[in-house]
Amino acid sequence: MGKVMWKPGTFLYPIPAVLVTSGTMEKSNIMTVAWTGIINTNPPIVYISVRPERYSYHLIKENKEFVINLTTEKLAFATDWCGVKSGAKLDKFKEMKLTKEKANFVKCPMIKESPVSVECRVIEEKNYGSHTQFVAEVLAINADKQYINEKGGFDITKCNLISYSNGGYFTQGKKIGRFGFSVKKKK
Repeated sequence: MGKVMWKPGTFLYPIPAVLVTSGTMEKSNIMTVAWTGIINTNPPIVYISVRPERYSYHLIKENKEFVINLTTEKLAFATDWCGVKSGAKLDKFKEMKLTKEKANFVKCPMIKESPVSVECRVIEEKNYGSHTQFVAEVLAINADKQYINEKGGFDITKCNLISYSNGGYFTQGKKIGRFGFSVKKKK
């Protein structure tokens, strides 16, 4: 069987579906983002890509910070809803019954119901046409204690994180290996 060629597009799936909070504790918003990722390890640098017409875009430009909140199967409805509704006229925290939680280093709130909230400060902006990429240094990672294992690591299998792929939301699958398992020597 051969491959079918399509026109160039955004077909790099699956990708995380996250809830990005911005603004301040008093004037905040939640926006769903699927275009996010890691850029660098040391210092830790991530990015989100946002359309300029989004309400959160202006909050991020003004305050130069945001929080990436990982989403779970329980948060799937809120994740979708926050992506199709505008925060310019609605309080998404109130509408989705989500709890604002004070962050340690940024003014915008974290989402208490999220298993992991990543505090970010913008260090660079790049406009690529339809989207602006906000490159940000990670200031802190806040993980819910219920997802920490006995060794102090984050147990991803406990929280049912979701991802986005080709128009749909999916839960994470089962673990099939560990980094380096293909070259690990047998005991």
